Amino acid sequence: MGAGKSTVGRILAQALQRDFVDSDDEIIARTGTTINTIFEIEGEAGFREREARAIADLTQRSHLVLATGGGAVLRPENREHLKANGWVVYLWTTPERLLHRTRHDKGRPLLQNSNPLGTLRSLYDIRHPIYHELADFEVTTGAGQVGQVATQIIQALIQHTAGNTP
Repeated sequence: MGAGKSTVGRILAQALQRDFVDSDDEIIARTGTTINTIFEIEGEAGFREREARAIADLTQRSHLVLATGGGAVLRPENREHLKANGWVVYLWTTPERLLHRTRHDKGRPLLQNSNPLGTLRSLYDIRHPIYHELADFEVTTGAGQVGQVATQIIQALIQHTAGNTP
């Protein structure tokens, strides 16, 4: 969360002439309510069920750049859908940078606590190895570099489709 998936995804989609979908936005459209409300009513487990259904559907579409929520990779079925139906990019950054980017965002239910940095570090410790294993390509994100990040991904995708490993 906060690594720039949606921002970079939109740039990639435009550059590649693809549709762009953020899985969180898809969930909001399907339910007619916010992610925070889903968390309040159904808890994280209910949200993850909705997320899994959305990812299963969205990964069946072609010509799509998909940004998933940060925790989507926790479910094996999501990882299987993502890996089988697309090219997975891991946008990596430090928990400290993530806190800087998300510190004023009240739409991040997992960070609405007294120690958001501790939460981000804990999430990183759990998720980073999964992202690392799943990703076809990793890129570090930083302040103000979204165009450069998108360019790196496009170059890696070109190498990948040419049969070279990025």
